[in-house]
Amino acid sequence: MYALVDCNNFYASCERVFNPLLENKPVVVLSNNDGCVIARSNEAKAMDIPMGAPAFQFQKLFDKNGVHVFSSNYALYGDMSKRVMNILSEFTPDIEIYSIDEAFLLLAGFEEHFDLEYYGRQMILAVKSRTGIPISVGIAPTKALAKVANKIAKKFSARTGGVYILDDPEKNRKALLWTKIGDVWGIGRQYEKRLLALNIRNAQQFVELHDEYVRKEFSVVGLRLKRDLSGLTTLSLEATPKKKNIAVTRAFENMYSDYNELKERVSTYAVKIGEKLRRQESNCSLLQVFVLTNQFRNDLKQYRASISVYTPTPTNSSITLVQTALTGLSMIYKEGYQYKKAGIIASKLTPAKQKQFKLFSEENPKHEQLMKVVDQLNFRENGKVKFGGQDLGRTWKIKQERLSNRFSTRLNELIIIKV
Repeated sequence: MYALVDCNNFYASCERVFNPLLENKPVVVLSNNDGCVIARSNEAKAMDIPMGAPAFQFQKLFDKNGVHVFSSNYALYGDMSKRVMNILSEFTPDIEIYSIDEAFLLLAGFEEHFDLEYYGRQMILAVKSRTGIPISVGIAPTKALAKVANKIAKKFSARTGGVYILDDPEKNRKALLWTKIGDVWGIGRQYEKRLLALNIRNAQQFVELHDEYVRKEFSVVGLRLKRDLSGLTTLSLEATPKKKNIAVTRAFENMYSDYNELKERVSTYAVKIGEKLRRQESNCSLLQVFVLTNQFRNDLKQYRASISVYTPTPTNSSITLVQTALTGLSMIYKEGYQYKKAGIIASKLTPAKQKQFKLFSEENPKHEQLMKVVDQLNFRENGKVKFGGQDLGRTWKIKQERLSNRFSTRLNELIIIKV
């Protein structure tokens, strides 16, 4: 059996843990630079505030209805996620962390020794009492069915108590009939459109399609999903892989037209790419650099461009990455535009310990030791060491006007209790 554990309204719940006055109040969390709504409490959902809603367009509604609005507090959310996952790992050693607020747990053979519903309630109790985060637990013979069970557990929490088990064919059939095809795990928008055109409106109808038809129309991935929904274990737990690409992209606080301003931002993004590469012990051979203007400003000229540039050798040196990124930027930059966003995507990643050298070019061997020293200093001094292309007086900061305290990761932002 598999359990899918999902934190309820995770970002909003993290805010409520340290501010109980937010309980039963509408809460939304915004994206980078306080742009769009990316998380909502149930109370906010009831107000028909959609995911992705631009904050500036809904500000009047927020004010009128007393909606509590927060900037994304990634330090807090990331730390709370680790705490939740550590607790869940105490219930089974076989765990796949699927996202910041979801995890699959393999409960192989547990049904022979445990009451699984009671076991799920113990998970809820442990996480709630030790972190304050509410969770829902769906248990089923396969991962896809566990996803369906979790939706039922959460949707009908008053009846399920947050735990629901799919453990017989009739319950499975009813659950699949209830599940809209667009809500099936793994069915994206394009697949949903194609299936709706075939009058396939729920998961049960999808399961009843012939295997060969599904393989032909939706590839072997679709066939695996169909079998998993049928109760045949096809999708197993996956180890967390190293990333195939690493991206650093940010919308600017203001629009920039000056090349030097863009140059400084792209240099900073390249440095961050280097830090991420070294953290996972990888090199990259290709950088894609892109810039774009503000698509919401119809009164301004629009422009977007990207370019791929190879590094001289596979590298994780911030020095080489900055040089490569700026080469790309110089080739796509155009005067006369107001730029709102830029980014870098590193690809063609290889293990740092298996570096393949080129015959006529080689990176300065001093870079490797220099990067180690820089990383050590920045870890100890909170990012004080910068490279020449960066603004020495500017910190890596995005617009976060509604940021709550990082209660669990900053000593100077600890919660204060008055007694």
